[in-house]
Amino acid sequence: MFVQIRQKLLFNTVTKYGKQKRYSISAISEVKDEVKDTVEPVYPPIEELNWKARLKRKKQTWHEKIKSLKTVEEKLFEFNMPRYYGWKSLFLNEHVIPYNSLSHAQYITRTHIIKEPGLPAYYNNVISTEQLDCIVQAIKNDIEDNIIFEHCIRRREHEIETGTSDENIVNLEKELKIKNNICQGLIQKINRTILIHLSSMYPHLLQTEVDIEPRLEASWFTGGIDPPPFTKRYRKRIKSLRNSIDDPVDLPVQYLGHPAMHLRYKHPLREIIPLSECTNPALEVPTFKMCPLVLTYRLGRRHLTNIPGFWPGDENEFGFLSYHNCTSLQKRLKKYDDTFEALTVQAILASYSWLLSQACYQGFSTFNDITYPLTTQTVITDGQWWSFFVYQLNTTLIHSEYADENPKRNLCWITNPIKLFDKIENEKVYGLNEEVLKTLIKFYTNIPEERIGVDLKPYLGQSIKLIANIKGGEKRNWLEKQYKHLVCNRPRLRRIPEIYDWQKIYLIQHKTRPMDKKREPWEFGIRIFKRRLDDHQPPYIPRCLRTNPKKRKIGRWAKTYYP
Repeated sequence: MFVQIRQKLLFNTVTKYGKQKRYSISAISEVKDEVKDTVEPVYPPIEELNWKARLKRKKQTWHEKIKSLKTVEEKLFEFNMPRYYGWKSLFLNEHVIPYNSLSHAQYITRTHIIKEPGLPAYYNNVISTEQLDCIVQAIKNDIEDNIIFEHCIRRREHEIETGTSDENIVNLEKELKIKNNICQGLIQKINRTILIHLSSMYPHLLQTEVDIEPRLEASWFTGGIDPPPFTKRYRKRIKSLRNSIDDPVDLPVQYLGHPAMHLRYKHPLREIIPLSECTNPALEVPTFKMCPLVLTYRLGRRHLTNIPGFWPGDENEFGFLSYHNCTSLQKRLKKYDDTFEALTVQAILASYSWLLSQACYQGFSTFNDITYPLTTQTVITDGQWWSFFVYQLNTTLIHSEYADENPKRNLCWITNPIKLFDKIENEKVYGLNEEVLKTLIKFYTNIPEERIGVDLKPYLGQSIKLIANIKGGEKRNWLEKQYKHLVCNRPRLRRIPEIYDWQKIYLIQHKTRPMDKKREPWEFGIRIFKRRLDDHQPPYIPRCLRTNPKKRKIGRWAKTYYP
């Protein structure tokens, strides 16, 4: 019986497919001819299977995910998703400038410094010479009054607090803090004086937002850096990585700025040089591939943040002018003799970080390059000496191979330090320099313009660009709360698991305690610092607060809305 059924199935199959073949040969040949004439075969690309190629594809997928997110906060949130305890990053503090660090600052920001000192020729046409002279004569006396008030009339000894009892240290700290307060107060008064005199002639100054001592933070990934010692030790332990111990790495960078004042406007400043001219190979950028630890920088673990002094959604979201204090350079050793170089490093890092954080609020990032240049004006002063800088951000791609192969360069124009006044005696200012006032006025009269025909936010959603635009209170409130908690960088409630010295000696290096009970995650082969940000148990919801309290296992855990 089984043989009969088998023969019957075979007969049906042969007859079925035989008929198809008999009556469809001509149709198939006609279709093949048509396809051959109209369509060429497309084959999938052949992908390399080594670990470097797989890692590169994984990173590109992550970068595309960041680009596809609709809101600013979700993009910034996604930067920290791979690390629950934060990235081990390079810390850059505005007032901590190591010796001989200019080439490093240029390399990690891909900045070319214009060799000829002075502002761009563009500023010669911002305001006429006659009008500039009239404004200088009108504000000259008020500026002198501001200088006399801050240096001679206002008393600050009661505002200074020191945390030591040593008289020499107390006197030094008091002196530096007094100079810092004098500089801060003088910047505010000069800014107020110039705004009062120019606002009637330049309406854009009436709508300018002024931030006093704002929070400036920026983060990015820089490539082409020699691996730090802990990375080399890790690669030596893994057999497949031993051939690439000295391969360059991408290093996260976190900049923490301390500006004295920011001025912001709703439109960006005009570009100095077109974006097409910033790919000129003659614009050289120095190479610095050594690990930044050789410059006495330090590495720390922290969530990466980009904050240009305000939260996303502010109307005035483009930088107009920034003031920075350089009184900390007075503590610098005299044998260095590099004050001008230190000022340049401070200006490059401050300008690049401010523009990068603004670009992040437009939907760009260190992985998704900007599509139009951004410009800012920077002033660095200690109250008496003033330096002026103009910076144009043309690219944010500095990670991986872009550290050396990116044709675009960021540009920085620098002026030599100029004295505002020579001395003060008997409550009188001697030798007031009008060139400083003229340069300041040129910065204020540089009118920002709306860029017609340019999509300023090409990588954000059409109707949803911020968390505040999301409809529905639950998701919006959750994202807002978690984003603010992330950028505040408060320590975790539970300690970070670590390897103590006695564990490293007795358990790892010499293995003299085999009977000890395993308690730490690293003893079970768990890489705790590779933990993702969403790798945690959601908050528990009591039964009385659930939507359906009769079902025990449904709705026990709160919803999360990670990007």
